[in-house]
Amino acid sequence: MAADPKNSGEKLIASNPTARHDFFIDEVVEAGLVLTGTEVKSLRTQTPNLRDSFVDVHPSGGVLEAWLLNMHIAPYAHGNIWNHEPLRKRKLLLQRKQIDRIFGAITKDGITVVPLRIYFKTGIAKIELGLGKGKKKHDKRDDVKKKTAEREMAQAKKQRQRG
Repeated sequence: MAADPKNSGEKLIASNPTARHDFFIDEVVEAGLVLTGTEVKSLRTQTPNLRDSFVDVHPSGGVLEAWLLNMHIAPYAHGNIWNHEPLRKRKLLLQRKQIDRIFGAITKDGITVVPLRIYFKTGIAKIELGLGKGKKKHDKRDDVKKKTAEREMAQAKKQRQRG
């Protein structure tokens, strides 16, 4: 992830608000997307939904391929009969080693691959994938408690500094 998005040429399109809430994200991978023309135009108007999407890796013709499923990109408003299907599966552009590593993590370790955010990097659509394990209900509660405690400590510190 870039520290300064103004200098990196990245323009955030959408992020997945529930991904870090529902999963322990261990590793982040950047991937390219195979998109049609109307999908890119629709992305520029910032209309995707990453909430229910996930990555599936399976063999196709003897070679492993990574696919993004359930990502909703709304049809382009000015599109005509060549407009895209909103929930079609989209191929991910990754290096062979990355696909092999992700496939091994999914099959052996029970890791889930979820998209964290989608953005344009120097005019090219990229997606950031998070590899992680699902959280249980008590883990989510612990996170909420921790955030609440940190916020209360910051407010108390601010009050003490004011006088």
